[in-house]
Amino acid sequence: MQVLKQRTARALLPKTMRRDPRQIELFGEAPERAPFWQSRFYDFNVWTSKKRVEKLRYMHRNPVKRGLAAEPQDWRWSSYRFYLLDEPGLVRVNEGWTKISFAAGAA
Repeated sequence: MQVLKQRTARALLPKTMRRDPRQIELFGEAPERAPFWQSRFYDFNVWTSKKRVEKLRYMHRNPVKRGLAAEPQDWRWSSYRFYLLDEPGLVRVNEGWTKISFAAGAA
């Protein structure tokens, strides 16, 4: 993942050119370049069903928390209805390992 992030950032960020010292005298130092990736976020593997449910609930509650939807099922791009009612949505869900259902208890 680190290599992917490095290559993406290098490809998308503008290239910095060496500046002539005379330009620095005229215009000052170049402003600090902002990082491409947010530093407080990191990737990790989800190995257990418990952690998977935790992350799904977090993702389903995000639009509600941000005021984009009143309920998780109201968010058009959510997989919530797939897990709750087994309805297909706009976003296709991978069912590669044990299927999780929120029908018993709402996420």
